[in-house]
Amino acid sequence: MTSLADHMRTMAAYNAWANERLYAAAASLPDDAYRQAAGAFFGSLHGTLNHLLVTDRLWLRRLTGEGDAPDRLDVILFERLDALRQARVAEDARLETYVAGLSPDALTAHVDYATTSGVPQRQPRSEALAHLFNHQTHHRGQAHAILTRLGVAEPPSLDLLLMQRELARRATASAQ
Repeated sequence: MTSLADHMRTMAAYNAWANERLYAAAASLPDDAYRQAAGAFFGSLHGTLNHLLVTDRLWLRRLTGEGDAPDRLDVILFERLDALRQARVAEDARLETYVAGLSPDALTAHVDYATTSGVPQRQPRSEALAHLFNHQTHHRGQAHAILTRLGVAEPPSLDLLLMQRELARRATASAQ
């Protein structure tokens, strides 16, 4: 059986893996298509990808007490996709490092924080992290649908099983 710590490390790795695949597909689009209104909650692919970075920064600030914490969920942190992509890679690495350093006790310890509207909250750290990863998956699904709508014939699969299979193949190849 997988421990909670192992599960959270897997989810952090999956988060980075899926984001890299999504950003590679986004980079294949012309800029006007990337910014085109697509009927998603945050408007365009550009708005959706910025929102995901915003919320990860908010959650990491809540969890670590460090880093930037935007005050709105719809703020555009980066106008250019290449700069947004670099920031995404850095934030994913920060998240993976943070999760890797958590002990089992730290994962179950409660975290006190305030919502963006200032409402105090308290919950186990593992639940906050589960939300963070689930939120990413939710909006990556929207981004995937936007890519399909914009004509990316076959957006990349973002299935967790695909990442797990890739890692298993690499481990087998390394052992030989």
